[in-house]
Amino acid sequence: MPALSGFKSFNFNEGVPYVSITSNGVTFNKSVVMKLDYPEYAVLLIDETSKRIAVQACDANTANAVQFFREKKSKVISVRWNGRDLLNTLQDMMNWNLHEGAYRVDGILLKEERAMLFDLTTASELK
Repeated sequence: MPALSGFKSFNFNEGVPYVSITSNGVTFNKSVVMKLDYPEYAVLLIDETSKRIAVQACDANTANAVQFFREKKSKVISVRWNGRDLLNTLQDMMNWNLHEGAYRVDGILLKEERAMLFDLTTASELK
């Protein structure tokens, strides 16, 4: 049995998964897309009590599924949702004013659930 059996190479291009929340939208960075394996559809899950959100990969037939990743001509790998209702919901839940500030939240991969979890209480304000 080779000494490196079971190892796999580390992808330095992925980086740290995060979501940024601004007045222009909710943007999931390249790492979120890559770690979720480029899902075409996803659902956004909101836990208002613990002030967390999660994005979970799914198929088109899942209730409340929305378009997530689709390859762009520019080859940029990210996803932006700019629905006003979503922004208002997050702003109200966190008591943020997105016209005056923007936030970044690091994600935690939930591999078994094909999801990325974001604890909004740990958000850092973007300058």
